[in-house]
Amino acid sequence: MSKANNKNVLFKAIGITALMTVFAFAMVPLYNVFCEITGINGKVVVSEALYDEVETDTNRTVTIEFITSINRGMPWEFKSTINKIDVHPGELKEVMFYARNYSQKTITGQAVPSVAPGQASFYLNKTECFCFDQQTLKPGEEIKMPMKFYIDPELPEHLHTVTMSYVLFNATSKGSDSVAAN
Repeated sequence: MSKANNKNVLFKAIGITALMTVFAFAMVPLYNVFCEITGINGKVVVSEALYDEVETDTNRTVTIEFITSINRGMPWEFKSTINKIDVHPGELKEVMFYARNYSQKTITGQAVPSVAPGQASFYLNKTECFCFDQQTLKPGEEIKMPMKFYIDPELPEHLHTVTMSYVLFNATSKGSDSVAAN
């Protein structure tokens, strides 16, 4: 091969690597947009909802189930204080979640919500949620975290059960161990 061919191959390899890197960073925002448009994976819009204008539909009851899990390697306990609750659409409810750091280090966690069936995510409104912010716990520290929500009365009649799922991830930044130790 000539030097010109080598340069051509090198530039193509660098270009492909750059495109792959850009694509990797673009995947998360693209996935979030895709989930928001299609309702797949029940990705909840993470924003504070307005509750003042909602009327309660006392003729209907919807069962809300709570599932929690911890990402592998996360040394925390994380759970809802209740497994399920019956609500009337439009009724504001508060549910408490519990977390405890069992490690010997300060760790920051981030809960990522999901809703099933995915269609229900359009009708679930959170006015307050621990999932809006990261939670930092010192070694052995425990915390109770509120989550306030309501189901929009426009929830389709065929939906009787909605499952809210949270996965807790370790969001501790690299190098924070040395900061936490000081």
